[in-house]
Amino acid sequence: MTGNSFGQALRITTAGESHGPGNVVIIDGVPAGIPFSVDDLLPDLARRRPGQSKIVTQRKESDEPEILAGVFEGRTTGTSLAILIRNQDQRSKDYSDIKDKYRPGHADFTFDQKYGFRDYRGGGRSSARETTARVAAGALAKKILAEAFGGRVLGYVTQVGDLKAEIADPASVTLQQVEEFADGQPNIVRCPDEAVAQQMIAKIEEVRKAGDSIGGAAEIVAANIPAGLGEPVFDKLKADLAKALFSLPAVLGVEYGIGFGCVTMRGSEHNDLFTTGEDGQITTKSNRHGGMLGGISTGLPIVLRAAVKPTSSLPIEQSTVTSSGEATTIRTRGRHDPCLLPRFIPMAEAMVAIVIADHWLRWRAQNAWSPGTE
Repeated sequence: MTGNSFGQALRITTAGESHGPGNVVIIDGVPAGIPFSVDDLLPDLARRRPGQSKIVTQRKESDEPEILAGVFEGRTTGTSLAILIRNQDQRSKDYSDIKDKYRPGHADFTFDQKYGFRDYRGGGRSSARETTARVAAGALAKKILAEAFGGRVLGYVTQVGDLKAEIADPASVTLQQVEEFADGQPNIVRCPDEAVAQQMIAKIEEVRKAGDSIGGAAEIVAANIPAGLGEPVFDKLKADLAKALFSLPAVLGVEYGIGFGCVTMRGSEHNDLFTTGEDGQITTKSNRHGGMLGGISTGLPIVLRAAVKPTSSLPIEQSTVTSSGEATTIRTRGRHDPCLLPRFIPMAEAMVAIVIADHWLRWRAQNAWSPGTE
């Protein structure tokens, strides 16, 4: 099965399925000497794990990572780094009665067409359970960005159904605003607009009780990113970021900056005018370009948005066919998120961080030497 690796200078390879023994990631290209331990992995894995609130799947997984290689005496060695997250709460029997039925919205039919064989337990390789490995790799990528130039990546929910948050300045949103309400209670929907967040939680609960699901949108912001990252043609930073987000389950759309808002604008309205900032650095007066021009970072915050579809697995009856083409109906048993957005946030952050760390390492290699230097 090809397509299990991602990145160039920083390259991740994942393996594992929803109901297998576990998921593993091998990370190549990690610089040596970075302080790194299991404790660095725990916060984001906890944000991704199931069972964390009433509005996500109730599958119980501790998601305790094991670093198998690439770290010695608390620092990265520069060799391949491997991380394993074991599965603990699989209920494969929940899927035995639908193994020959195609679940609407899932990859069952396409897997059969591609391979002629598939792991039907919870979606197998196409399950979001695979993203545990990516989130672990993303935690390391975030640390690389922070150590190298103080970069940070943060995501949050901006829309659930027709409920939209008002976020005036994406780069000013803090992790605390995403994870907690003003009174210290957990922000289980991860929307920094508290009034709208409470409405979102109520909407997800309403949909869950009806046996249905609901979609929405997330925004991911990368701040303190230096100008000059990315390539001008096939490996544009925006292209790699889009591929990274589209590689996540349930993503149906990606935009950056003003996004599709550009279609009604004139060039004079859309252009961000260059100026010199108070620090003497060249910048622009606005950021409709979302931190990237010509596929290369400008130094302004990189702002992306992803549209996430409603969860496809539903307990309500739907029509479908069997693998032999016979008409039938299906109810998907098991434990599933009524809305994917709250747990999608750390997944999206991880993929954005991996891409930016990869491009920073590539930039460093391209710019490490010039004629006349020793």
